[in-house]
Amino acid sequence: MKYLIILLFFFTSLFPLDIEKQKYYKNQNITNWYMSEKLDGIRAYWNGQEFLSKNGNKLYAPESFFKNMPNFPLDGELWTKRSDFENIQSIVLDKKPSIHWNKITYNIFEAPNSKGDFKKRLEKINLWFKANPTSNVKIIKHYVCKDRKHLYNFLNDIIKIKGEGVIIKNPNLPYITKRTSNSLKVVMFHDIEGKVININFNKNNRMKSLVVQLDNGVVFNLGNGFTKEQRLSHPKIGQIVNFKHFGFTKNKKPRFASFLRVRKEE
Repeated sequence: MKYLIILLFFFTSLFPLDIEKQKYYKNQNITNWYMSEKLDGIRAYWNGQEFLSKNGNKLYAPESFFKNMPNFPLDGELWTKRSDFENIQSIVLDKKPSIHWNKITYNIFEAPNSKGDFKKRLEKINLWFKANPTSNVKIIKHYVCKDRKHLYNFLNDIIKIKGEGVIIKNPNLPYITKRTSNSLKVVMFHDIEGKVININFNKNNRMKSLVVQLDNGVVFNLGNGFTKEQRLSHPKIGQIVNFKHFGFTKNKKPRFASFLRVRKEE
């Protein structure tokens, strides 16, 4: 299996922007970088008063979730467990918080705009929650990467337990508010989004494939990755779907594309 390492995050001083991705080349030295599991949840930015989505929209967490939260910004994932994204999404994006929020934890990986290198920022997070413990907050565990083999072994361990991938980050830099190749994600496939513009049905009137348009205007049929239930209750025209693929054909269409989920507005 070919590994893909792609650029993950960049921030502004207000709230995170959409994720930008680009390929990483093997000549980059990642020795002594910090690596951690990438959680497949809802990205949440704590601005000191409330949670915001990656697009800057308010997330309606219950009051109990604000207990012992700091007045400085945090970034992390609202999450339950692996392979549970649809459930997480339905809970977190509901404008009226339900009792199901008691299954959600806030898994922190960064203190945006705080001073010092990444190790200092992690220390600040740990010190705060050591003095102000709260059951719904977890701090994502990081490991020092020895070399590329260590990274790939760690990735394989994550994949075996049905995790999504790995985050690896240069710990020696201050917080950066622009695009950077010093914070990467490592996965075994690309994942992107497209808009459903039509639907193909078979003779039994069951969804055969979605006609999906990418941001660059390329249109293709997405027919793999659906369960029987999803083919009966399929995504609708106009919805945004997330899918994985293994590169592009010469016609710029995703290769071996497979449906992952419907992406709701965050």
